[in-house]
Amino acid sequence: MTTLSTLDPRAPFVLATHELGRRPGSTQKVSLTVAAPADLGLGAVVGVPDGADIELDLRLESVMEGVLVSGTVRAPYTGECVRCLEPVDGEVVAEVQELYVYPERADDPDTETDDEELRVEDDLLDLEQPVRDAVVLALPQSPVCRDDCPGLCPDCGARLADDPDHTHDTTDPRWAALAGLLADDTNETGSNRAGPTEES
Repeated sequence: MTTLSTLDPRAPFVLATHELGRRPGSTQKVSLTVAAPADLGLGAVVGVPDGADIELDLRLESVMEGVLVSGTVRAPYTGECVRCLEPVDGEVVAEVQELYVYPERADDPDTETDDEELRVEDDLLDLEQPVRDAVVLALPQSPVCRDDCPGLCPDCGARLADDPDHTHDTTDPRWAALAGLLADDTNETGSNRAGPTEES
């Protein structure tokens, strides 16, 4: 029984494999640019801007089980420096390699399959999940504006890169009590000093 495909051939990450055919060893190179889907990143830390261009350079190979997709993914990313909170940006280059299994192979009781295994549906492939996984894994988990970013002042929040000599006059709290005693002793000593006396 043939199952109708749930994939939309017009969707940006859906790829047709009609030209590839099913003869094992057949290959096809595909280069395309697609708009980045929403929420492609690591929360609010770093990610690919919604709608940004993602460049795919892929090689499709027909194998016995299905279609092997391999190649590179390039995408711009933006985020915040984890040390000083300044904006950061760059480009991520990720490798992708996934096997899309033919439906008849997946349904064959003699073939071991995974519930999360990717399928070829009516000669169509959906690349979105593999691209998402590859990009997210390649993104910097702790982006910095520069390798030696000194971060922010823990006392006032000033950006230390703007003022390398930035300091605060602070007393170690462990010495604060002693400093107070010394100040009191100095005051008392000064107040007990006798001034010159007049002797007749």
